[in-house]
Amino acid sequence: MTYALAPALQAAVFQHLAGLPALAGVALHDALPPGPVPDTYVTLGPEVVRDRSDATARGADHEFTLSVVTTLAGFAGAKTLAATLSDALEGAGLTLARGRLVGLRFARATALREGTGDTRRIDLRFIARVEDI
Repeated sequence: MTYALAPALQAAVFQHLAGLPALAGVALHDALPPGPVPDTYVTLGPEVVRDRSDATARGADHEFTLSVVTTLAGFAGAKTLAATLSDALEGAGLTLARGRLVGLRFARATALREGTGDTRRIDLRFIARVEDI
């Protein structure tokens, strides 16, 4: 197994999303910067990695989370943004700085209210299979 492709995968996902016109103006963060938090933002979050190496290559499945967080009323806006993210990543042909992306697919989503219910969060989970070539 190798975890060595995790930084390259995260960078490719971030660059792909940041470059999409449909996401122009959406705050996309690895970690929230100090200061005021936008009403709606997306964070690159937790990741679980499983070995998928075989006799020919070292590889892994990276199950990673993108979270849409909003303090705006209702889930409609957050779901629309989540759908845009899902469409943008499903089957995307990302180029990694190291290794290669074999496939990228949507796995599941969870929508919930946080705290007093004023904050809504949708966690989108994707699975990326990568090989270290």
